[in-house]
Amino acid sequence: MKKIAILGAGSWGLTLAWLSTGNGKDVWLWSRNPDKIAQYQQNRHVTFPVEVTLPEELNLTSNLAEAVQDADLVLMVVTSSGTRETALALKNCGALSPNAVIVNASKGIEFPSLKSMSQVIEEALPQNPTAVLSGPSLAKEILAGLPTASVIACKDEAMAEHIQQNLSRNLFRLYSNTDVVGVEMGGALKNIFAIASGYMQAKKMGDNSRAAFITRGLAEMTRFCTALGAEEQTLYGLSGLGDLLATCNSPLSRNYQVGYRLAQGENLEEILTGLKVVAEGVKTTHAVKELSAKVGVDTPIVQLVELSFTGVLSEEMMVKSLMSRKLKSEQAVF
Repeated sequence: MKKIAILGAGSWGLTLAWLSTGNGKDVWLWSRNPDKIAQYQQNRHVTFPVEVTLPEELNLTSNLAEAVQDADLVLMVVTSSGTRETALALKNCGALSPNAVIVNASKGIEFPSLKSMSQVIEEALPQNPTAVLSGPSLAKEILAGLPTASVIACKDEAMAEHIQQNLSRNLFRLYSNTDVVGVEMGGALKNIFAIASGYMQAKKMGDNSRAAFITRGLAEMTRFCTALGAEEQTLYGLSGLGDLLATCNSPLSRNYQVGYRLAQGENLEEILTGLKVVAEGVKTTHAVKELSAKVGVDTPIVQLVELSFTGVLSEEMMVKSLMSRKLKSEQAVF
């Protein structure tokens, strides 16, 4: 792969651009905001939403056709609400090769359609092969030079391995997988549990309770994703358990911050406005609640998180809801 286009200049888009540049690759970063691109061209030291110095060899543009012309690999790093619009713009720009692989690197579910990001992309661009990138990827840690590992998933195993070889770096190790549903949905659902974990931390509910909660969160995630066709083993991997542990335990997670601030009595709308970045877990919560009802999967934690958005959830309600459920065998429900 000679040319890589990265669509979206948020925290993860900037980080992927920083990671991808070099090794003889022609890398382009696109943002729909021309003022942002002009600012980056004038001063490559970015301070928000993350602090990073963009390499001089990284090409910057607000022209979508220019970004994807002759690109072998297109990384979609826009929000879940903006993915369909961007995919349709790709279709209509006249510059995208039908052989270009479109990789979803966002972690969300389209609402109210309840479709995964790869499903949205495939609807708009049926001729292009698709893949998914997910796993523990807190941007600030990666930009600080700290190591991590993630997963690239594609139904075509050879394609997954090809992308793996092209995107892996010394401190960014990629594993390949063919379970697109498990990798993608695991990355989306962990944001919901990160909200609950931040809530519990703010309420000082203790390490025992948070350990139990994260474990039960993994069980809930696994039940839900396997009902959609995911392989159970995938949820015990980097895009499931790995990402779950990172976001549930780190204040760097914006979804964790949403839960923490909700527990302190702040209004959800004010929190999201104050963040100035998208916390995908909020819309994903609504989507998963509806999807779980459709597939007949019990998701008690998801329902509690949605209740927290209204401001009526209390620590007592949360404890009672989770601790008074019918006693069961762990093997029967995990």
